[in-house]
Amino acid sequence: MADTATILQAKQRFGIIGNAPSLTAAIERAIRVAPIDLSVLVTGESGSGKEFFPQIIHAFSARKHAKYIAVNCGAIPEGTIDSELFGHEKGAFTGAVDSRKGYFEEANGGTIFLDEVAELPLTTQARLLRVLESGEFIKVGSSSVQKTNIRIVAATNVDLMKAVADGKFREDLYYRLSTVQIHIPPLRDRGNDIRLLARKFAADFAERYRVPAIIFSDEAEDAIKHYRWPGNVRQLKNVIDQIALFEAGNTVNDNILRTYLPDITVSYLPATGASIHSYEREREMLLSMIFKLQQRIDRMQERFEASGHAEPAGRIFDAAPAIIAGENVEPPFPTTLVVRNNDVVAPSAEAPLYSDVNYSEVIDSPASLEENERNMIRRALERHEGRRKAAAAELKISERTLYRKIKEYGLE
Repeated sequence: MADTATILQAKQRFGIIGNAPSLTAAIERAIRVAPIDLSVLVTGESGSGKEFFPQIIHAFSARKHAKYIAVNCGAIPEGTIDSELFGHEKGAFTGAVDSRKGYFEEANGGTIFLDEVAELPLTTQARLLRVLESGEFIKVGSSSVQKTNIRIVAATNVDLMKAVADGKFREDLYYRLSTVQIHIPPLRDRGNDIRLLARKFAADFAERYRVPAIIFSDEAEDAIKHYRWPGNVRQLKNVIDQIALFEAGNTVNDNILRTYLPDITVSYLPATGASIHSYEREREMLLSMIFKLQQRIDRMQERFEASGHAEPAGRIFDAAPAIIAGENVEPPFPTTLVVRNNDVVAPSAEAPLYSDVNYSEVIDSPASLEENERNMIRRALERHEGRRKAAAAELKISERTLYRKIKEYGLE
């Protein structure tokens, strides 16, 4: 068991603030495993401070005088990750004008920290597994096997067992990486540490930028302590830096503090559960909104045609994929019409097309969202002659979702 003095030394060396038992236990576990050459998996939420623990392990190990290299696996494009990790030979691919050492060769004898390890492609995971099992790797474009003596510490904020079940992470690699696991507690579970960190960040900011220091009222400190901090220590520092800048020299009370916090109703999560965020669901909701808007435009077109004037050109369906993709698309239909006494008036110099409009006077109840969605999917399938992959790509939804919708609406 690591003694208190050693744990305190580690905290001071790496600037770790806090006395929460769960944090202290994680530091002690890192110190105890450091002298033993085992692979370590550090888990915890984004922003909780996982990057300090590989450094503790390296500093308290026999490899402390050798190289320590940290690699963010999520920041390297899939096409170059193998070259970055294992190196490449001259001419191995376009642009490889010379041979290059990879991180595993550069850090030979030391420690390599693989942050966001869950982002590694499956092919790279297979090569990493070989390094863990035998210490062997092959450069990109080479046929020669090289050896490396490396210790790997990995970190992730992803549930790797779920990733294994979903086929996104190799089960054998998971067990190789997680010989020893260290879990970093989220900030919301560290009690009074939140106050200590807030004070430290405020004092550091005042000293660094030579501005008057801020003071937190008791109510503000209570609010800081009981906020859930979904972004953990990283979010706390960001908020305190903002307050220290704009409230320099002031006493920060509860009301001032809350103006710098994100919407409390969004950021507070149930204590017993995790937040579920589905981008696919968001995309489906956005499609439904577009369908609804199209029906309103259709109703406006009917009224416009009934008035004897040329109809507005274009349909929103043609722009839907680009809108979903976030592109800056010029609307394919007039965005406003002039309404006078419940009649649609043709645009003119006196009444320009792009003017104020009261939609409630022009638009009747739209058709059901299900009908709109069905029509959108049917037209996409027709445009692509039944090719579901192409239709799903146009609609910006997964093939699985498209298949489910086809069965649901009887479009087979």
